[in-house]
Amino acid sequence: HRVLAELEGGPNGAAIGPDGCCYICNSGGWIHQRHEGLLHVARQSETHGWIEKVDLETADVTRLYTECEGRPLSAPNDLVFDRHGGFYFTDHGTATAYHRTASAVFYALADGSEIREVARPLLSANGIGLSADGATLFVAETQPRRMLRFALQSPGVIDPAPFPSRHGGELVAGLPDNYALDSLAIDSADHICVGSIGSGGVWDISPCGLERSCYALPDPYVTNICFGGKDQRTAYLTLSGAGRIVTMEWPRPGLPLPYLPSLIPGGHQPS
Repeated sequence: HRVLAELEGGPNGAAIGPDGCCYICNSGGWIHQRHEGLLHVARQSETHGWIEKVDLETADVTRLYTECEGRPLSAPNDLVFDRHGGFYFTDHGTATAYHRTASAVFYALADGSEIREVARPLLSANGIGLSADGATLFVAETQPRRMLRFALQSPGVIDPAPFPSRHGGELVAGLPDNYALDSLAIDSADHICVGSIGSGGVWDISPCGLERSCYALPDPYVTNICFGGKDQRTAYLTLSGAGRIVTMEWPRPGLPLPYLPSLIPGGHQPS
C-alpha cells in the first residue's frame, strides 16, 4: 500500500465522486485506547467535523462543507453518491457521558455549491446506501441497532413516511443483543450488508427486513464493507479493533458504485 494523503481529524466513510476524487466524511476525531491488543473507542473529539475531498493524482485536500444553513456539522460519518452527481451523508452527532446530540442525513453536491438537510432527528446515524434503482435510501442507526429506509421523490428530497415517523423514514429491521450497526454496502439484490460492532460481524438483511443472517468475525469492531474482485463477489471488511482488512465471498455480487469505474477496468458507467 502507499499513503495518498495525510488528513487531519478523523477520516471515516469514503467514496469516489464524479470527478474521480475521493470524498471523505471527517468526524473531527475519535479518542481511542488499547485493551488486550485491540483499539477501542473511548470518546469523541470536541472538534466539529467536515466533508473533504482528496485528489488522487495530486494528493491535494479540499475541505468542502463544514456547516449547513449556518449550523456546524457535528461528526460526518458515511456517504454514498447517487447518479446525479450528489451524495447523501450521515452526521453521527456527538455524545458525552451526560449529553447526546441528534444526528441527521444531509445531501450535498460534489462541487461544493449546495448542501441541505434531508432527515432529522435520528440517533447515532451511521452507514448509508442507495438501492439499485436509486429510489430508496437505507440508513443504519448504531446505538438503537435499527435499519431505516427513506423513499426518495427526487435527488436529496424524501417522500416522508406518515406519523408516527419523526424523521420520515420507516423501520426495516431492529437487530438483537449487542449488534450495534456501523457502515454498510448494498448488493445486487438490494440486500443491506452492514457491519456490526460489540458483537463483531456482518449482517445480510433483505430490503424488506424479513430475511436476516449474520456472519460472525473475530473482531468486536467490524466497521465497514465494500465489494470488489471478480464479478463483485468479494466482500472487503474492515476489522478496526485489530486494524486489519479481510475478505470473504458474498452470496451475491455487490452493487456497482456509480463512479468507481474511473479507477478500475471494466467498471459499470452510470446511465
